[in-house]
Amino acid sequence: MSGFAMPPTVRVSLAAATALAATLAGFGTASAAPTAARSAPSYVALGDSYSANVFVRPWDPSDGCGRSYDNYPHQVAAELGLGLHDVTCGAAEVRDGILAPQPSSKILGPPSTPPPGGWPERPAQIDSVHHGADYVSVGIGGNSLGFGQIVTQCLERGLKTLGFGTPCTKYYTEGDGRVWLDGKFAQLDQEFGEMMNQLKDRAPNARVAVVGYPAIVPTGDGCSWGDFRQLGTVAKGDFPWLDSLERKLNDLIRYQAEAHGATYVDVYSSSVTHGVCADADQKWMYGVKDDLTGPGDQTDPPVGLCKDIPGTGESCTFVHPNVYGAENEARQVVAAFLRPE
Repeated sequence: MSGFAMPPTVRVSLAAATALAATLAGFGTASAAPTAARSAPSYVALGDSYSANVFVRPWDPSDGCGRSYDNYPHQVAAELGLGLHDVTCGAAEVRDGILAPQPSSKILGPPSTPPPGGWPERPAQIDSVHHGADYVSVGIGGNSLGFGQIVTQCLERGLKTLGFGTPCTKYYTEGDGRVWLDGKFAQLDQEFGEMMNQLKDRAPNARVAVVGYPAIVPTGDGCSWGDFRQLGTVAKGDFPWLDSLERKLNDLIRYQAEAHGATYVDVYSSSVTHGVCADADQKWMYGVKDDLTGPGDQTDPPVGLCKDIPGTGESCTFVHPNVYGAENEARQVVAAFLRPE
């Protein structure tokens, strides 16, 4: 871990452990010292499906969160030698997920087919953040904004126009759609600030990395209307607005991170040429219905409305980072944690 920037509290505790080891050595009990010296800095990972890296194999099938064992928190912990407590969960919101429990109705898998009675409610992720935490990462906000609902609207409206025009842009920049979206941004801003305050109170000495969202469709290059391994029936004319929406969301996240003394992790800039319409060997994003990536043979057969989506993709991946996207997120978070404060 050469060059690894430990927080002051960790450096103090390691120094104390070293001094104690020297003292104990004089009494013939030095065997206790290496245990303290090997204690890994604590890392708590919070977030939604982009942090859980849902649909990146292999994933934990036990609780409906779809948490990949190779998500970026696991990669960061392995790279930096951190003791990881990963409570990320697909479909989590700032309120219903981070600040408060995530109800069963908002736990969507994979596996997309829940057990009888549904998935158990998940405890508030923030309860896992403790005073001794050295590192915290959080990637959240898209579900609170209603991004899935927005993409669904764009799919439906683009289908009605057969891909012509800008039907989704028009809806969300005029009338009821604009009022709804403005309200969502205002609510997210308030909730994000509350979350950041609580993180500071719970882990005052932690290095906090607030992770933004990667580029999905920065341009229309390579996109084909009706291809559900890309953006399906979203009209190409709506791509610029979708991209501007994501950049506006990232701007909000950046502002809140910096206003609360945290590190903003930009994963958008590094991914602009690797969006959902990139060539297969350059693509870091799943489309609406796509083939899975990552080792192993786990799959998530289409269920419910997903069965009605055309295309031959094996699962309803619904626009998430694939294994290469998860690797990029990990690179950016590692760089952020190693950056001098």
